Amino acid sequence: CPVVLAPKNSSVAMPPPADIVKVAIEWPGAFPKLMEIDQKKPLSSIIKEVCDGWSLANHDQFALQHADSSNFYITEKNRNEIKNGAILRLTTSPAQNAQQLHERIQSSSMDAKLEALKDLANYSRDVTFAQEFINLDGISLLTQMVESGTERYQKLQKIMKPCFGDMLSFTLTAFVELMDHGIVSWDTFSVAFIKKIASYVNKFASDISILQRSLAILESMVLNSHDLYQKVAQEITIGQLIPHLQGTDQEIQTYTIAVINALFLKAPDDKRQEMANILAQKQLRSIILSHVIRAQRAINNEMAHQLYVLQVLTFNLLEDRMMTKMDPQDQAQRDIIFELRRIAFDAETELNNSSGSMEKRKSMYTRDYKKLGFI
Repeated sequence: CPVVLAPKNSSVAMPPPADIVKVAIEWPGAFPKLMEIDQKKPLSSIIKEVCDGWSLANHDQFALQHADSSNFYITEKNRNEIKNGAILRLTTSPAQNAQQLHERIQSSSMDAKLEALKDLANYSRDVTFAQEFINLDGISLLTQMVESGTERYQKLQKIMKPCFGDMLSFTLTAFVELMDHGIVSWDTFSVAFIKKIASYVNKFASDISILQRSLAILESMVLNSHDLYQKVAQEITIGQLIPHLQGTDQEIQTYTIAVINALFLKAPDDKRQEMANILAQKQLRSIILSHVIRAQRAINNEMAHQLYVLQVLTFNLLEDRMMTKMDPQDQAQRDIIFELRRIAFDAETELNNSSGSMEKRKSMYTRDYKKLGFI
């Protein structure tokens, strides 16, 4: 085969090294900086290089984060997720940001407080920020705000009710996001906090965001702590939850069934049947059929899962009865079994077998009972 030689002056494009990532980095008021990040270099030295390019001192107070909707911080653990062409942002470090927000949410200005809580709800999705905020005892601060919020802002509720609703919604959102990281134990919360969250299920039923987050908190409390299950079970009743299934918001319906499932799952054995009886009295099955299953919208995956869990929990209550052997000496039980067989099979076999012998009928009955699942 002929060999083709490249001209002496031509250059062959070489692929960039695997450890080099080309990115753009933003800084407010400046043009984005295009640079190559060497993934083998410490992240702190890369941040220093970026800060030096914009003549920024105290590089240890800065960090890089993704400039997308997530705003997640870049750390040594997740830096390998940076792709070529990514847009990053130079920003204050997680510790600095957490400290500033910790102070801002305690502002005496309602507008400043509201804006700070909105930022906190957004940043709390990031585990790096969450760890720093939790280190400042931020969870305790939020729970104190919830516990005292209604009384402290009674006048505000009358004058600026939408503002209060937004503040509470962002506070609860931040709390849920922070707790979802699994850093703080659920066993640390007071009865006053539980009572307040439970009260929101009724008090703010018309505020979808507050109701949804309150239901999410109650579910997590029940599932993650036996002590909290007992306290929540004392504060919330099935009667308070049922109305939320009769609305049109499928997310609220899903969270409501999730709370019912959690209470069902964690209830002692002797309480489960009692709870099932209450659900029957409240016509839960009819409500789910009318307002969820037969509603004019598709059932999403999470709702389908919660309905399946509820169905399994309900069926499990029948297992003991299903596995109980009948007493051959109990005529009442024998009559029930005979009646069951007759309902199931006699309509289709009476005409053909009315003249059969007794032995033939016994053989047929034995076969019928096996079909019904009896041994």
